[in-house]
Amino acid sequence: MSRIPYIPLLAALFVQTLATMGAYSVAAAAPSISRDLQVPGEYVGLFISIVYGFGMVSAMFSPSFIHRYGAVRVSQVIMIATIAMIVTASQGGTLITLAIAAVLLGCGYGATAPTSSHLLMKRTPTDIRNMVFSVRQIGVPLGGVLGGLIVPPLVLAFDWKTAIFVQIVPALTMLLLLQLMRREYDADKDPGHIIRAKGLIGPLMLLKTMPEMRVLTLAVFFYAGTQLCFVAYTSVHLTSQAGFGLVAAGQMLATYQISGVVSRPIWGVIADKWIPARAMLVAMGFVMAAMAALAGSFSEQWPWLGIFLVSVVAGATASGYTGLAFAEFARMGGQDRAAEATGLGASSQFFGVMLLPSTFSFLVAGGGYDLAYEIIAILAALSGAGLWIFGGQRWSSA
Repeated sequence: MSRIPYIPLLAALFVQTLATMGAYSVAAAAPSISRDLQVPGEYVGLFISIVYGFGMVSAMFSPSFIHRYGAVRVSQVIMIATIAMIVTASQGGTLITLAIAAVLLGCGYGATAPTSSHLLMKRTPTDIRNMVFSVRQIGVPLGGVLGGLIVPPLVLAFDWKTAIFVQIVPALTMLLLLQLMRREYDADKDPGHIIRAKGLIGPLMLLKTMPEMRVLTLAVFFYAGTQLCFVAYTSVHLTSQAGFGLVAAGQMLATYQISGVVSRPIWGVIADKWIPARAMLVAMGFVMAAMAALAGSFSEQWPWLGIFLVSVVAGATASGYTGLAFAEFARMGGQDRAAEATGLGASSQFFGVMLLPSTFSFLVAGGGYDLAYEIIAILAALSGAGLWIFGGQRWSSA
């Protein structure tokens, strides 16, 4: 365990957690915000979509800045973007200022994966790489959980603006702590690296030169979309189709999320020791497809235990895959291009998060949950098959 790069790993984990918490805190406070601003809650819900939309762009553009200024410096920019979001959202109090806050956070949010990959790839032994990257990915659901646990009580005790503003304390603390890391961990920066327009889309060039990258990029687009379809529709699906109360449905959603958190480091250890990451990603595609198909058949006749098991397995695959995916992107990019490779992976997943849940809603409106989940299942299974057929010859995780 002494070979684990604890300092950069913890730094990357906390940066991801705080940025994600900032994004989901607005969603957690959405009922109060919508009442205060007298707008439908769905308008507030667009906040995360804006964050991911701009995050998709910043994920692609950030590698050039990482090479020139260093991954720690860019991590500080992420924290500055988070602080700017907190101040703008909490002090503005209008839909316009919330939209601006989302843009500010999104401009930094996409760089979380490239910065952490750049820091970790050079310092992590290959035989524990999947585990380390999987631990780092816990920051995403952890940020969401913290936002859901901390923000609502603060809203009740004070108001939604205060609930958002108090997050500035850990964000500022992290910004200062990162400064202490700069001398050692940004020693590889290249001040002479020229940032050109073509270089800003450097991650896209990997699609041209690496067929294996194309297959994985397409697969994680659908995997991420499947993940968010479960997150976005589990509660309403269970309450409308399976006879669940709101609290019980929320517990199933929490089960899904917790399963994703717990499983990530476990999958990382398995990939490092026994089963190559690519083979596990193939299997996960088929398993999450099966869980989606089963979820589409939920009804009042389904036993509680059956729905619970589907939630556990769906969370472990549709949510638990991300650490292995980013480790694979980093492996293919190598030490020199890990930031570009993981930026591409993050951008593809953000696009899936934006596009597939909205498509899912149209499918539900047109043919019901069974049709929507069947389509998602087919896409996930085809993604797993694509990884198997077109990437099987490179299943080594080394």
